[in-house]
Amino acid sequence: MSVCILIPTLNEEDSIGDVIDGFIREGFDNILVIDGGSMDKTREIAKSKGAKVVVQSGKGKGQAVSEAFQILDDEIVVLVDGDGTYLPSEAKNLIEPIEKGIADHVVGNRFARFERGAFTRLNLIGNKLLNFFFRLSYGIELHDILSGYRALKREVYKNVELKKEGFEIETELTVETLAKGFRIVEVPITYKKRGGKTKLNPIKDGFRIAATIYSLIKRYSPARYFYFVGTLLIFAGFLLGLYVTVEWFKDVSHSLLAVLTALLVISGLQVLIFGVISEFVFKGNAEMRREMMLLKNEVRELRNEIRRR
Repeated sequence: MSVCILIPTLNEEDSIGDVIDGFIREGFDNILVIDGGSMDKTREIAKSKGAKVVVQSGKGKGQAVSEAFQILDDEIVVLVDGDGTYLPSEAKNLIEPIEKGIADHVVGNRFARFERGAFTRLNLIGNKLLNFFFRLSYGIELHDILSGYRALKREVYKNVELKKEGFEIETELTVETLAKGFRIVEVPITYKKRGGKTKLNPIKDGFRIAATIYSLIKRYSPARYFYFVGTLLIFAGFLLGLYVTVEWFKDVSHSLLAVLTALLVISGLQVLIFGVISEFVFKGNAEMRREMMLLKNEVRELRNEIRRR
């Protein structure tokens, strides 16, 4: 399979040369650096190392990745940061599940092996909380949705709809992959300590990522909004019913509250049932879209083979 190494950069002159050299040593000579308008020598160094360099038209890592996906047409794209925190030697570990046909999108799990100092205490706690919030919200066992080292098939990166322009891009890539019905797996990787200052603001960007995780639920499973509302109604009905029962034992009658309790519980159950039905419909549509995309790609490959003959 044809593989492109995609490296979004912004002022990475201290590390970009070593990153590119590392991938070349591993046999990857198709390298695209998409730069966000670096004020240092990032672009010059990347060109001198043999990488193709494109200056992105907008701002932010998310916009850079989205623009690069439109340019590329390789069978596999390996997305990696240019700060030297990831090992080029582990790129093949990300590609392998795709080549074996068991995954469409592979994410490198940094928590498997990270150097001392690679995460600050605040970053580590924040990452753990955001990943827990993701698993709780989506019901998917992924442990590092914010990893910047991942591999994607052409079918994935050509069909995901990316709208986030900043550091929420990893979250959006993960959710879009799931929403489109593609298979995603994690593999353990090494995470090294960054040499320079990070561009990520732990508090500001952490809240933005958390908001993104919640707001993107509608792309993956709109039914989960119904689950939340239904559970909230049932819980409110349970608390109100508990109060009415305690008061009843005190010979105090609350007939209207008892009726309200029944309405809350019944309404909650109805919303949950509606959510279950919506889940089946949405998942069925996602699977159908995925099958149609795969069929479209097969037709395209067959057409190209006919033309070559």
